[in-house]
Amino acid sequence: MLDIAEELNRWVEQGRDFAVATVVAVGGSAPRQPGAALAVDADGTAIGSVSGGCVEGAVYELCRQALEDGHTVLERFGYSDEDAFAVGLTCGGVIDILVTPVRADGPARPVFAAALAAAARGEAAAVARIAEGPAKLRGRALLVRPDGSYDGGFGAHPELDRTVAAEAGAFLDAGRTGTLEIGEQGSRCGAPLTVLVESSVPAPRMIVFGAIDFASALVRIGKFLGYHVTVCDARPVFATRARFPEADEIVVEWPHRYLERTEVDGRSVLCVLTHDAKFDVPLLKLALRLPVAYVGAMGSRRTHLDRGERLRAVGVTELELARLRSPIGLDLGARTPEETALSIAAEIVAGRRGGSGASLTGAHTPIHHDTATRPAGRIGSVA
Repeated sequence: MLDIAEELNRWVEQGRDFAVATVVAVGGSAPRQPGAALAVDADGTAIGSVSGGCVEGAVYELCRQALEDGHTVLERFGYSDEDAFAVGLTCGGVIDILVTPVRADGPARPVFAAALAAAARGEAAAVARIAEGPAKLRGRALLVRPDGSYDGGFGAHPELDRTVAAEAGAFLDAGRTGTLEIGEQGSRCGAPLTVLVESSVPAPRMIVFGAIDFASALVRIGKFLGYHVTVCDARPVFATRARFPEADEIVVEWPHRYLERTEVDGRSVLCVLTHDAKFDVPLLKLALRLPVAYVGAMGSRRTHLDRGERLRAVGVTELELARLRSPIGLDLGARTPEETALSIAAEIVAGRRGGSGASLTGAHTPIHHDTATRPAGRIGSVA
């Protein structure tokens, strides 16, 4: 749901009733991950997607029905020879969909509204819903903020709200969306519940050092992939808004000095395109010691060897050097700035998702490397 927060927040502000279908869990080659959503309003307008087209029609009808009767439902769609092209996943696999009505008279409307508004503003927030459990708990929600405070609840045992808030806070810290199993009374006591936790966190950072033509192409693809993109270069004549209109930030400063004072985290990617030792060495010495997801540096193999010797000379260890992706990018035979940007982006995605970078044709490895496990217990209609 939070993946389409901007559009849904507008619907809330306009007072629209809607139902939202959210992917709870997947197995096999299901095309969308937990948290992907399709929403339908009272006029039949639809936004988002839960399956890339395979089961959209059936899920659309479930949303229309939920808006009419006010019931939350959990449905499983899987592959079968008989109905694969009707309401199944044509590529195989299993997908569990939670459909929740969000009506003006619904008890969870204020919680959903607050969560959607926070996500639309780019703020961190997590929302928890009961995916499988007693009817009295379904349709309600709990919003958790980064400071641990929460709003809403499930109207049952108070310990349940506190426990779910704590668990959802851990999901939020990790920027994770998925399910957890918990007892109805907030511990392992009582009937088991499956809780869907959706996290919305600020966009991960991509910092591009070096305001060159290749950087312009990389900025565009970085924005396409959902990164908050910063361009940094010490030369004001090159680091301009006219050259990088799509960048979120343009910083005119020595790269290592900027990196010293800016915030990065385990999702951040650093792309060093300067291939000039006076910039590269102090920058990479710092970058390779930071807890970031990716550090790549542009240059020829000769440049890479020279850069490695210079880094060793200033105290960079072999273990730290092993983190450096250089020459930057995957071997696509890239020539143009756009092709090179694609090569770099492909390496970043492969590292993030655990891919090998090899061709899928003729391979026997999974297409998707980070699928979530399906909820335990019975899955079916729980209207």
